[in-house]
Amino acid sequence: MEVMQRRCCGIDVHKKKLMVHVLPPQGQMETRPLEREFRTFTRDLRELRDWLKECGVSEVVMEATGQYWRPVWNVLEQHIPSVMLVNPQHVKALAGRKTDRIDSRRLARFLERGELVGSFIPPRPIRELRDLTRSRIHLVEEVNRVKNRISALCETGNIKVSSVATDLFGTSGRRMLHSVADGNQDAGWMADYAQGRLRQKRQELSLALDGDFSECQRWMLREALAHLKHIEKAITDLQAEIGKRMQAYEDQIQHLVTIPGVDRIVAWTIIAELGTDMSVFPDAKHVASWVGICPGNHESAGKQRSGRTRKGNPYLRRDLCQAAWAASHTKGTYLAALHRRFTVRHGHNKAIMAVAHRILIVAYQMLRKGEDYQEHGGNYFDRQDRSRVTTRLVGRLTSLGYHVSLQPASTVVAPVQTLATEGERATPTPGGTPPPKAARRPPGRPCKCAIRGITCTHKTRAERRRLQNHEHSFASTYRRPFFVGPLTDKRQGLHPSLFSRDHVGSIENSPADCRETDAKCESPASLMPMPFAGFARHWRFRGIQSPRWLLPYQLAPATPGVAPIPSDLHAARRT
Repeated sequence: MEVMQRRCCGIDVHKKKLMVHVLPPQGQMETRPLEREFRTFTRDLRELRDWLKECGVSEVVMEATGQYWRPVWNVLEQHIPSVMLVNPQHVKALAGRKTDRIDSRRLARFLERGELVGSFIPPRPIRELRDLTRSRIHLVEEVNRVKNRISALCETGNIKVSSVATDLFGTSGRRMLHSVADGNQDAGWMADYAQGRLRQKRQELSLALDGDFSECQRWMLREALAHLKHIEKAITDLQAEIGKRMQAYEDQIQHLVTIPGVDRIVAWTIIAELGTDMSVFPDAKHVASWVGICPGNHESAGKQRSGRTRKGNPYLRRDLCQAAWAASHTKGTYLAALHRRFTVRHGHNKAIMAVAHRILIVAYQMLRKGEDYQEHGGNYFDRQDRSRVTTRLVGRLTSLGYHVSLQPASTVVAPVQTLATEGERATPTPGGTPPPKAARRPPGRPCKCAIRGITCTHKTRAERRRLQNHEHSFASTYRRPFFVGPLTDKRQGLHPSLFSRDHVGSIENSPADCRETDAKCESPASLMPMPFAGFARHWRFRGIQSPRWLLPYQLAPATPGVAPIPSDLHAARRT
């Protein structure tokens, strides 16, 4: 078997030409280096490939100059054992000592000495997926730009739909915009295009659609809407093509979507940018550094300067930050707890970047091991140091005036800890059952209804129902007459036969009110009580805060020959 000697080659890439420098084989310094210039057409690139194979070149290095390196890489990838792409910033020459020949020779010598670190270039199928996902991002950004132009055009023509509707480009908003572009000037007619809950704002929409659009503005709006529709259709077709090509990586996608905040779009971007072979990265730290989602290093003269993140992969970092934002809004998850933890100490922006960094690390481990996401729970950080968290929480309760008694959850069934007011200590009852909970005091000032002698409205619903089964006393002085209108609802009102003039005579009214009442009560049949629902809304009792409990009751008729009802009027029975 023939052993190939190491021979390095440097290529200085430009748009129209390539400068190639081939060093002598390793250990043969007497051999002269070779230099040659090639054009960038496909036939010339194939000629370059054949010439390098004749020279016995084993390693090739080139700079990442725009997009001009891609054709050279595609031609040499399958025929040269090692092809390396380097960042131009890492091999930048000094000003005044730079030519194409010098650049190609310097690249070859750096490669021979092992001083270069190559960039990560995935296989061709992954590169094609990367092109598709990046094209989708560019189209989404173009959609946002077109929508902004349409919004600005509407503001110019005084169309204020965005001030009434939340989404100008929803189903209702688009129909209104097309109507405006078609020349419709009837604001009420266009407002009737509203759907759903937006129909409740038709009056405001008619005012918002009453604008001043010229023919030029209508033409621009038609073109912008057509452009928007075309881009959205392109995005739909592109996503269908990406989904078809991603079928080969469906297992990895199913693993990635188990991460909180990561959907299929983010999973597509992760696979397209990183690939599925994680062996190209030594560890998770190198992945974070390559993406540019970790703090940078900038130290000089012993001083640590700004740790701003480096320029990495903007497409993957963009989607990871969006996934981190979605994960921060989940409930009971480790990523949401991590976001809250960092937000308190470093602020929202750095917390989002920290969560995005953690999502990337998790995705790297999942792709490397082929596992699903393991949720640690929202109390993960509390479980790391239980004693510290317990001491802090007990200290906060003690500062509020409570004596806290903690018991293990294995011996206490319901609550883990019981609270007692000052001077008392909550102790468990025999048998291991927890003591009964004290009634919760309402917030604010304590209830003084009992001291004032009025009906308490602060009791619980069960207590109010229990009290409604008994008689309640209340002040009988009314500010206005009781019988003021006809019976409109038999379920809420009382039958006229239940009342007599004795009821009216027992009510303390002003002389004018009594005369008005006597005129209305000439016969028992004319006594029409006001419905209790209206009574509770419009009439006030002296000394009673809320008469809601009176609704289920009715007044008993007066007995002939009995004195008028005293000042303490009682509810006789419940309907």
